[in-house]
Amino acid sequence: MSTYTVRGSFPARDGPQEFETEVEAPNENVAEERIFSNLGSQHNLKRTQITIDEVAA
Repeated sequence: MSTYTVRGSFPARDGPQEFETEVEAPNENVAEERIFSNLGSQHNLKRTQITIDEVAA
């Protein structure tokens, strides 16, 4: 599995909160799904509220 760096943002109380995180996944699509899952559970967000700007290997 490869390590992907994912950058994006989600809405917070003080405006958009940017994030950059690394995740291990077999491909970019799975990396995006893991970000949706992790951020959604940690910050109580829906997938439509999370904006992914870049996925880099």
